Amino acid sequence: MRATLAALLFSCVSFFAFGQQLVGPNGDDSVSLDYVRSLKLTGDRGASNALGGGVLGRQSSGGLLGIDSVANWSSYFYEPGVIDQFGDLQFSWQYTMVGHAPFGHGDSDDWEGESTFIGAPIIPVNVDLRNADGSPRTVNGQRLYFDATHLVKPVLQSPIFSPHPYTSSRWPTQFNDAVQRAEFFNKSDDDWHTVLVPRVATPRTMVLIKGTYLRVLDSNGLTVGVLVDPGVFASKLFPPNFNGNDTTSIIGQAETSHDITTHDISTFLFPNTFLIAGGNFFIVGYHTYDLEAGGADNGWRERRYVLNYSSWVDDGFFGPAFTDVTALSHELTETFNDPFVNNAVPWWLSPNGNCQNNLENGDVIEGLPNATIPITTHGFTYHPQNEALLQWFANQTPSAAINHAYSYPDTSVLTSGAAPQLPGCPAPSTTASTK
Repeated sequence: MRATLAALLFSCVSFFAFGQQLVGPNGDDSVSLDYVRSLKLTGDRGASNALGGGVLGRQSSGGLLGIDSVANWSSYFYEPGVIDQFGDLQFSWQYTMVGHAPFGHGDSDDWEGESTFIGAPIIPVNVDLRNADGSPRTVNGQRLYFDATHLVKPVLQSPIFSPHPYTSSRWPTQFNDAVQRAEFFNKSDDDWHTVLVPRVATPRTMVLIKGTYLRVLDSNGLTVGVLVDPGVFASKLFPPNFNGNDTTSIIGQAETSHDITTHDISTFLFPNTFLIAGGNFFIVGYHTYDLEAGGADNGWRERRYVLNYSSWVDDGFFGPAFTDVTALSHELTETFNDPFVNNAVPWWLSPNGNCQNNLENGDVIEGLPNATIPITTHGFTYHPQNEALLQWFANQTPSAAINHAYSYPDTSVLTSGAAPQLPGCPAPSTTASTK
């Protein structure tokens, strides 16, 4: 069963659901690509005065106890912040991250000596759009079946898994490791790394019935993407129970076949597949974990399969900057910073208008004009997303991150810490004066 989801959201309008039938703005099950290209990020805006400065903790309490999951460690930071609707303040904020703690490592010159290597299976998920009666669907001569296996090679060659030079590392490394190293650059050794070891797992196929999806059409009337009902999507992706023996769902199949394990960070890779949410949003990816019961073989510890659903985005859907691995970089970096989706922080208001109280470093920057950073490798220019650093959430002044930064790799995106907000980030009240 899935845990709380952390999502990448985009605004969307004019979608209506009548019962189980999704209907687009033209009254059928299609929307134009031009319409999708026009969508903007959305969020509530507000303001509040800062409550103080943050100081990061210097010790680790080790990994979470009582669970069977990916390698993780915990620490804390200090910052006054409102934790609930009653105005109660909290001063110490614990967080759990992927890998091993950066504090107090030895003087080993062996790059591998202080590194954590984590299995990273990539499960390509093909999308099979069907008619209402379940038969294969063809529209204007096009069979509506979208293959994800051809995306595996460019993803493997991307900065997510392929080493690239970064200022936070002496050696070329992966994007997510570079961001994490930037956060703890002044507290860790040169040989402290968290490295994803990818492997390609068995492709899976998600079958969707007409009425649960909308087709995205290009100017020639070809279907080039799909918008899916999120409830239907989740029911097909996640096991319906936590018995650990499901073979009907995409994740259940991967678990029972041992394509993924509790010690992995697993990516379920989709082709141009987005989720409708609440009629006004759609989702490009999310990170979470699947919770399954433990047994005698693992000491009866609950099993947490840390994973993400991410869509590869073809060039042109959301403009030249948001494309290819933008969503995947967003979700994996957030997984590194918050693998179990439970790292609470003081309420914050980001430059893009997002108001939240969790350690979701991709949400802070998504949709900004300089949200992504072009990185060319293997003859292709990829667009991973710049990320907010822990010091931004802690409102630490000056930042203890690399070069006193609050964002990375582009340190100019965020130039100061997050001023703590009241719950919901209400706009400041104004009082008229009379004389």
